[in-house]
Amino acid sequence: MRIRVQKFGGTSVATREARLAAASHVEDAIAEGCRVVVVVSAMGRRGDPYATDTLLSVPDESDAVSKRDLDILMSCGEAISAVVFASVLRSRGHAVTVLSGGQAGILTNDQFGDARILEVRPTRILRELERGHIVVVMGFQGMTAEGDITTLGRGGSDTTATALGVALGADVVDIFTDVDGIMTADPRIVQDARRLRRVTYNEICNLAHEGAKVIHPRAVEIAMQRNIPIRVRSTMSKDEGTLVTSQVGAVEGASLRDQLVTGVTQTSGIAQITVEAPDIHRRNIFAAMAQHGISIDFISVSPNKISYTVPESVAEKAVDILRQGGLEPKVVPDCAKVSVVGAYTGVPGIMAQIVAALTQEGIEILQSADSHTTIWCLVRRAEMERAVRALHRAFELGAAD
Repeated sequence: MRIRVQKFGGTSVATREARLAAASHVEDAIAEGCRVVVVVSAMGRRGDPYATDTLLSVPDESDAVSKRDLDILMSCGEAISAVVFASVLRSRGHAVTVLSGGQAGILTNDQFGDARILEVRPTRILRELERGHIVVVMGFQGMTAEGDITTLGRGGSDTTATALGVALGADVVDIFTDVDGIMTADPRIVQDARRLRRVTYNEICNLAHEGAKVIHPRAVEIAMQRNIPIRVRSTMSKDEGTLVTSQVGAVEGASLRDQLVTGVTQTSGIAQITVEAPDIHRRNIFAAMAQHGISIDFISVSPNKISYTVPESVAEKAVDILRQGGLEPKVVPDCAKVSVVGAYTGVPGIMAQIVAALTQEGIEILQSADSHTTIWCLVRRAEMERAVRALHRAFELGAAD
């Protein structure tokens, strides 16, 4: 039995037009001889009646709602989407079974609001597929061993889809959204950003971690465990979008690619903190940040100086903590991290091109770091978009796909 998992995001189920387009994709998969499992997100985005953020605003005393109760509330958006989308499929003559995350066999820990999947037991799904039913699963949620509803945190419906894809041995997991696929840069910033036809799991994980929001990296990591291909596609198009797999040339029809840089991404809302002191290594700055629940990034350590970044929202708190410890930090607010992601392990000259491109634009690099596949540059937020465009141009990423 060939099984395909198709996930439809909030915009893909928000309107009747979008739901009809989504239903046609389900029917295409059936025509190809597949049994289909559909995963749906809550309808729409912030401000829409049934979106998750809207549901969170319903309680009168939001600070008196427990995390366990919040998960019950947040799971309602996907329940509404699942029932509405199932009705569309039934109106087109299909037999459909709607399942909650728990009914679909998604077992999680009890970390309410950001639960982790421990196991997927797809027995009920397989039984319904054998009966010839389309199975519509509420995304973003699971169930504890005690039977409590949990939600899976950011990107939870993507995670639901790939976890089910792995458990069911799906031929592919389709992630339908409102864009045509994975781009070399944010098209709102770079006009000639192009769609990537094929990328590896590692490349898309790095792009997603560094700001690309098309798919959550946790979902990709799950699919990678069993080499389940993912396609990122537009609901409103029949194009096959971007294929994500273990290696670019591993799929029939894939052409070899000698492209060192895959894409350029950005993340804003960051503040840089620098602390200088002769005994800096005896001051446990990182422990102080961790003790107060402040996540740090972009860490640079030298004999008498430490620099790192924090989310702008907690920068003032971080500075207060350091001052209480007798330090006087220097803060650069309103920064952004621009990331060049690729497959350039051991290739010389990449950083030289980055520096040349940004210098030519008069953009100051406040800090930099690198791994085998990503080089990060910290710049001022006001210069972020120019930096992204300059780097996209420097690595010639705008050619036709």
